[in-house]
Parts: sequence; C-alpha cells; structure tokens
Amino acid sequence: MKRVAVIVLLSIAAVAGDDKDKVRFSPGPASSYAGHQTMDKITLAAVPFLNEDQVRTAFGKVNPYKYGVLPVLVILENATGKALRLDLQAEFVQPDGRHLDATPASDVVYVGANPGRRTVPTPGPLPLPRKQKKGPLNTWEIEGRGFSARMVPAGESVHGFFYFQTEYRPGARLYITGVKDAASGKDFFYFEVPIEK
Repeated sequence: MKRVAVIVLLSIAAVAGDDKDKVRFSPGPASSYAGHQTMDKITLAAVPFLNEDQVRTAFGKVNPYKYGVLPVLVILENATGKALRLDLQAEFVQPDGRHLDATPASDVVYVGANPGRRTVPTPGPLPLPRKQKKGPLNTWEIEGRGFSARMVPAGESVHGFFYFQTEYRPGARLYITGVKDAASGKDFFYFEVPIEK
C-alpha cells in the first residue's frame, strides 16, 4: 500500500514539475497594442514578437525569429453581444502588397532541422510515410501557443500565434478572414491590421 502511495506522489510531482515549466502567457487587451483594428465591435490586434525579452515571455529560451520564423500574436476581443465562430485564415501582407500564407504550427517544429534544405516538409510523389527530423523549434510552446480558438463567447477574448517564414518589415499588415456569427453563420468583413512593434 505504501509503495502505491509513493508512486502516486511521484507521478503528481512529475506532472507538477512539467506545469511549472509552462509559464502562463497573458497578453494585454487588443486595443492596448499599436497594431489593432476595431470593426463591428470586434477588436483584433497583430503583434510581431522580435526581441529577446518579448519572445521569452511567450516561448521561453527558443526564439523562432532567429530561425526565420516571424511569430505574430493575434488577440481577438468580442464585444458584439453574441458568440463568434472562428475559422481564421491569416496572411502576411508585405509592404509591396504580396501575400504570404501562415505556416502551420505543426510544420514550424521542423524548421531548422536540415540547414540548407527546404524548411517545411512537403509530401513526396508517393503516399509513403516519411520520417521527418524535428528541429530546434520543437518545443511545446510553438504548437501550444499557436492560434487554435474556434469560438469566442460574447464579452470574451482569445489569443494565439500565427507563424510566417519571413522577416518583419515596417508597413506590413495581417489579413484575417474567417470570423462568423455563431448563430447565423454570417461572415464578418475581413480584417487588415497593421503589424506594429
């Protein structure tokens, strides 16, 4: 009986140790950031994470930007008085107007695994399973902090990161679609938010 109790206590201690490493990340209100837009009582902010202090608050010791991945924090606040359904699609719009799709968080973990080669895994000509080597960005924060919310209740806010394999450029914008009224399914207009430090 004592042996079972010791095993249970050790298991609890191990889980508690894992949670201690996962620092809570809590950004401010969307309207508190320079790069935000409010439309139809929905406020959306886009914040690039570039410098070490800023990156450490979200990703710990790993800085995705050093590996060519620009993490952009998106905060969405819902003041519409009704629930929103989210199926967000994000594009990085360069100052010259070119659009770049976000890299899924599940692919970002492979970036930097094979220096000098294409960083995002691509399917081969045959549907054979391919073993991919994960890179230095293979940490729980990359996928765990990626934007994954599917609903936003009235009066609430959600946040998460979109990842782009590009450099930060002043004048860039984030183009976001996929915000809908949960009851009617009606799409809200797209957002084009300046990405500002």
